[in-house]
Amino acid sequence: MQKLYSLCRKRLQPLFCATAGILYMTMLTAQPVFAEDVATGGENIWSRFSTIMQDVYGELVAISTIVAVTVASIALIIRMVSRNQRAVDEATGWLKRIVITWIVLNSLGFIVAYLQPLISGGQYTP
Repeated sequence: MQKLYSLCRKRLQPLFCATAGILYMTMLTAQPVFAEDVATGGENIWSRFSTIMQDVYGELVAISTIVAVTVASIALIIRMVSRNQRAVDEATGWLKRIVITWIVLNSLGFIVAYLQPLISGGQYTP
């Protein structure tokens, strides 16, 4: 038992020291990132992240609309032209999935826009 304890201690002690050092250095280097920068108009990492996510979401909605219309038109063509009942059923299933996914993606923006004023500043105000 003593051997096992000393073996674990020899292996875990350097790992613990390295992990503690990494966490300490991360906190030191991350501190300026979270501070507001007066030169950029009081913009900090969270406001910049919010701006980037809004841009990404806008692009995602635009691309998803184009893809949804394209794939839905293909599914509709398969549904109208095909004589195989299995293909028609699969195309109908794909149409349902496409419409539901498109509605969910476009609803996320409205949900976030509605909830953001309620939880602004980290305080929930019903």
